[in-house]
Amino acid sequence: MKRILTLILSLALTAGMLAGCGGGNTAATTTPQTGSKDSVIIAMGTTSEPEAGFDPAYGWGAGEHVHEPLIQSTLTVTNTDLTIGYDLATDVQVSDDGLTWTVKIRDDVKFTDGEPLTASDVAFTYNTVKAASSVNDFTMLDNAEAVDDTTVVFHMATPFSIWPYTMAIVGIVPEHAYDPATYGQSPIGSGRYILKQWDKGQQVILEANPDYYGEAPEMKQVTILFMEEDAAFLAVQAGQVDLAYTSATYADQSPTGYTLAAYDSVDNRGFNLPVIEGTLTGDVLVRRAINIGIDRQEMIDNVLNGYGTPAYSVCDQMPWYNLASEVEYDPEGAAALLDEAGWIMGADGVREKDGVKATLNLLYPTSDSVRQALCADFANQLGELGISCTMEGVGWDTAYDRAQTEPLIWGWGAHTPMELYNIYHTIGDTGTAQYSPYANSTVDSYMDQALQYSDLEESYELWQKAQWDGTTGVTQDGDIPWVWLVNVSHLYWVKDGLQVAEQKIHPHGHGWSIVNNVDRWSWS
Repeated sequence: MKRILTLILSLALTAGMLAGCGGGNTAATTTPQTGSKDSVIIAMGTTSEPEAGFDPAYGWGAGEHVHEPLIQSTLTVTNTDLTIGYDLATDVQVSDDGLTWTVKIRDDVKFTDGEPLTASDVAFTYNTVKAASSVNDFTMLDNAEAVDDTTVVFHMATPFSIWPYTMAIVGIVPEHAYDPATYGQSPIGSGRYILKQWDKGQQVILEANPDYYGEAPEMKQVTILFMEEDAAFLAVQAGQVDLAYTSATYADQSPTGYTLAAYDSVDNRGFNLPVIEGTLTGDVLVRRAINIGIDRQEMIDNVLNGYGTPAYSVCDQMPWYNLASEVEYDPEGAAALLDEAGWIMGADGVREKDGVKATLNLLYPTSDSVRQALCADFANQLGELGISCTMEGVGWDTAYDRAQTEPLIWGWGAHTPMELYNIYHTIGDTGTAQYSPYANSTVDSYMDQALQYSDLEESYELWQKAQWDGTTGVTQDGDIPWVWLVNVSHLYWVKDGLQVAEQKIHPHGHGWSIVNNVDRWSWS
């Protein structure tokens, strides 16, 4: 692998485009050439490298960019249709009051050090994650208890119907060999792969677990290179990687021996519209005008080069999505709503009400050029409606606070209904939602009821009603406190002959989700 990395780094340095790609030491381990029938070399973004290592208690597999942990086993999995399947679990039961989850697990699983995985390890993992994790919220869990070697009971502090989705991302660690100071660097797991090598800032090498209890992985070795996008494209041009992430910026290129693969996602982009009385976005008619006055397809064509889908909610295509979220592009209708709200078009093309101009300052994160471009497009389209916009790049150190009074372009999208809760539900006794001022007690009630349900699939209807129940909600005919723009397709250069297994819709984060099923990839 030293030869491969050296060539890639040399190419990037020659082009002067390596910034942030960890160009220091090179790896010292040799790995198979690209195209080997049982191995694959993948280029991911530098932000995909787990800062805290491969410890589920410190965010591995979870957090903002959720994916399967690969090195560890999980109790459940999400299927390609986003329903729940089993990994370690053989049976899952929940009490009528939703406060007790009883999970039976397999009795034939061993950690890679040869020790058996038992319910004690499961209970230890969840109790550790609850106590230590700063990434995931486990306040809904009181404690986990091992009843016997194959039965674990989760005692909940409050009913949580979507617990099976949480069980799909928490990798199980060995109680007998867990040290929080070192585990993330040298993890022992029972999953499909073993961490063979980690050269920080450069690469991770995974090898198939020979004692894996499930179907043996097709790919015996998986090498992940962490690279900036331009360096990754140079690696593609040099034929030194088998699959590499990319963006619409490079979509018009045609590197020899590769095809461009586009995978659907719920990785959405949208603006919060602060519901503050006396402000422009405090008027529901203005928010509705903005929602139908935006040509989402134009954004996809011009900013994303056609690689995306219109977004109407934070959960498009999910089982809990409400189709009532969808709207047609209607600039005339938007203009009529603005007129109705008293915002009258002025001679200068800017609407005015009571001597006040219709203006917005739109925020975008300085670290994201695509969001900046979407923000500019959004500003232009609002300008056509008579809303004059300025743009300002901000860092995340100030973005959260600024979004309490100004629209900010965000990225969301997860394989759990909790995303709806996190965005729209009021927080504690604050009387408002967390990321942007908004409150609706009916919406809160539906989500609270959904979490109280003991049947996961039956709870979907309540999540849908939280979006729109025929009278109120967060859609066009409701409060519309956010306007959703696009779902960004996840793009990859795939070497000819590599067969990437069917992908479930990708969540937010252009990274590890692609390798959720790398064990089922193959070469033709």
